[in-house]
Amino acid sequence: MGISRHATAHWEGDLKSGKGRLGTPQSGLMNDTPYGFNTRFGDVKGTNPEELIAAAHAGCFTMALAARLTEAGFIPASLDTRADVDLSMEGGPTLSAIRLVTKASVSGIDEAKFRALADDAKQNCPVSKALSAVPITLEAELLA
Repeated sequence: MGISRHATAHWEGDLKSGKGRLGTPQSGLMNDTPYGFNTRFGDVKGTNPEELIAAAHAGCFTMALAARLTEAGFIPASLDTRADVDLSMEGGPTLSAIRLVTKASVSGIDEAKFRALADDAKQNCPVSKALSAVPITLEAELLA
């Protein structure tokens, strides 16, 4: 049996002047977190779908990389990942690119092995699989 998680969205008004609220009742992380046109396309404080996808992808990839490293006998001291999600407006809003940038502190592993495990994590983390229609790149740096 798998697991299931959920989030909620509430919206009032038209697209440009309306406002929404997002929630993650199971974790309580987001409770009536604001989102709207100006949090997505402007500089108003709040979140947006692309930011949430970026957070999900960074978290999922990093956990997958930790798993691959551990399975190969290398316990990471630290893994730090940034995910950038681009929204193109050409031809209508579309996720056009995702860039993962990770920096890892892992003792005893060589660069080639680290890169192979990082590439495998990028290809096989559940969020990468779900977002496979979007070009995903990975820059993986093994710190000294």
